[in-house]
Amino acid sequence: MPTITTRDKTRLYAKVWGTGRPVVLIHGWPLSADSWDDVALPIVEAGFQTIAYDRRGFGRSDQPWTGYEYDTLSDDLADVMAELQLDDVTLVGFSMGGGEVARYMSRHHAKGVRSAALVASVVPFMLKTIDNPMGVDPGVFDFIASSIREDRAKFFASFFKDFYGVGSKNSSVSDEVLQWTHSLAMQGSLRAILACANAFGTTDFRPDLPSFTVPTLIVHGTGDRAVPIDVSARQAAKSIENAELIEYDCESHGLFATHKMQLVNDLLTFLRK
Repeated sequence: MPTITTRDKTRLYAKVWGTGRPVVLIHGWPLSADSWDDVALPIVEAGFQTIAYDRRGFGRSDQPWTGYEYDTLSDDLADVMAELQLDDVTLVGFSMGGGEVARYMSRHHAKGVRSAALVASVVPFMLKTIDNPMGVDPGVFDFIASSIREDRAKFFASFFKDFYGVGSKNSSVSDEVLQWTHSLAMQGSLRAILACANAFGTTDFRPDLPSFTVPTLIVHGTGDRAVPIDVSARQAAKSIENAELIEYDCESHGLFATHKMQLVNDLLTFLRK
């Protein structure tokens, strides 16, 4: 697996699978590229190449002190694409990863991008403000930060139950999936976990949306408690020209595990258009 060195000398671990038209899979918070494996495998088997990398501060990538705001994170994505000489790319961002897609589209002028997909994404703006009244109350993000500082292992144990909708009639993940996801989260540095939570919770991507000039797929669960659909996917679909929105009725946030084959099929249908 290649290691990609970014413009500020941060080393990013990347998984490059298969051959064919490239699909870059950007993981959510607080996970790593491994969270995409069950989706990446059938996409490769369908004739595409997948590239998934650990965001700086997470997984097997370097854990620098700085660089956890979206300008730098989108520069990291640009450096991955440049190093691997990727073109005609589909960018797929899950949750926090949707922010990298949005900022890349504007900051890097959609260079090399054929199409984009936002899966359970934080785009366009999570924080409740006067001009974003349906957003998440700032106190929620304050609670997340204080809980992580106090006992992040305990916080994640609870967080991932909401992430996968455990306890709802539609939840379908095993205890082992919960344990595996918890282990991915614990690989991240405390600095990166806190800084990235602040980034996805407070960054306003609304100015980035006009840069989506390529076909765009938006997938979101209507029962998502981590990233409520009304403040995210439905708003993004209204603002991105010709975006296609697919809603998973009553489903939770972690669609890559709870509905992986449905997600794979929707992504492949989109990729083949």
